[in-house]
Amino acid sequence: MPKFPNPPAMANLAKLSPDVRVLPAGTRLWRLHCAAGAHPSRWNEFRAWGPTGSRFDHQLPPPRAQARQILYGADNPLTCFAECFQDTRTIARTRDRVTLVAFKLKRDVSLLDLTGTWPTRAGASMAINTGTRVRARKWSVAIYAAYPMIEGLFYCSSMNANRPAVALYERPSPRYLDVRVSSDG
Repeated sequence: MPKFPNPPAMANLAKLSPDVRVLPAGTRLWRLHCAAGAHPSRWNEFRAWGPTGSRFDHQLPPPRAQARQILYGADNPLTCFAECFQDTRTIARTRDRVTLVAFKLKRDVSLLDLTGTWPTRAGASMAINTGTRVRARKWSVAIYAAYPMIEGLFYCSSMNANRPAVALYERPSPRYLDVRVSSDG
């Protein structure tokens, strides 16, 4: 079983150099968002309610609307569907009016790369991408505190053959989403 402990103290984590992956301006990403339901959002809106059961929510408990916001995406739509509907293994698009959209990044975005050696060097393992979500959320909270220049996480989808996925933080501003490229709804 791969090692996946709780994260180290923020001060210790901050001493470790982050592995930064920059997604350049113009990068196309896909996402699913709920246009209805308990926490609806527009295509370019980050989710402020949290933490939920999602892997890298960096909001602080208890769940509530917060300044910390997150947006999950991927380089292809299949990863979005696999990640979003992994618990039920059934795509239920009518529930909460789930909508698929592609968009482009308006500017370069700096992400902590969780696909290489950084997780192991930090004291975790690649289990950060596949292990318990409760623990992954603790890591995301610690990463957010330790690396103020990091705008999110670049990780391997455990549901779609390790395809790239991203968890974008709200900082420094969610204004890095550009025009919507396409939408199914």
